[in-house]
Amino acid sequence: MRFEHLLVERDGAVATVTINRPAVLNALSAATLGELDGAMCALREDRGIRAIVLTGAGDRAFAAGADIGELAALAPSRAEAFAASGQRVLDRIERLGVPVVAAVNGFALGGGCELAMACALRVASENARFGQPEVRLGLIPGFAGTQRLPRLVGTGRALDLILRGGTIDAAEAWRIGLVNRVVPAAALMGEAQSMAREIAAAAPRAIEFALDAVYRGLDAPFAQGSAIEASLFGSVFHTADVGEGTRAFLEKRAPVFRGE
Repeated sequence: MRFEHLLVERDGAVATVTINRPAVLNALSAATLGELDGAMCALREDRGIRAIVLTGAGDRAFAAGADIGELAALAPSRAEAFAASGQRVLDRIERLGVPVVAAVNGFALGGGCELAMACALRVASENARFGQPEVRLGLIPGFAGTQRLPRLVGTGRALDLILRGGTIDAAEAWRIGLVNRVVPAAALMGEAQSMAREIAAAAPRAIEFALDAVYRGLDAPFAQGSAIEASLFGSVFHTADVGEGTRAFLEKRAPVFRGE
């Protein structure tokens, strides 16, 4: 796959997607979002890919937000459609069925923070900073930041970030539950790749069903979410990997999952 704004690499069952616009702190232009959507969809169709690492080029930013030049030129009649388009890309990443691990290096602000939140897991370098500073530009988050942030850190903490438009460092992001791990900058990609490989070693259909259960359950009352889980628990028993996994456990060997 060739892109203007992305780099896509593969190492076995793990793919790495890098937003490659370091000169503008990996800002999420419309073209970049379109390429990101295309890359993720293509990787989803590759059954050999079982986990994806998403990061930004350079050491200054994961993604510093939407392209402000594009926003400044956006007509009011197009603003809602622009937000909805970005939301669709991030929704697809969240519901891809293949876990995406965000390796957050430097700034993850505005749309960049929203992009990280759409990933299944987030590992941050010690120099990472997170925030939703849109109100300082007269805007509000538009890529579902007002929805994902409260679900991840709670309403009070989310409103503190959204209404004051400030930023927090990696340590605070970990304390409030916005990121899963914080590591030295030099160890960031190694840690993200290790997490992705650990996911890739599990049964792919089980991972897919577990993601589905969590995300669909978040949108439903508890009883309905539990019913969704029970249904997917039953569905996973139709896969060959269940037999392989249980046999391997009883035979005291490593399982060989084929995603079947």
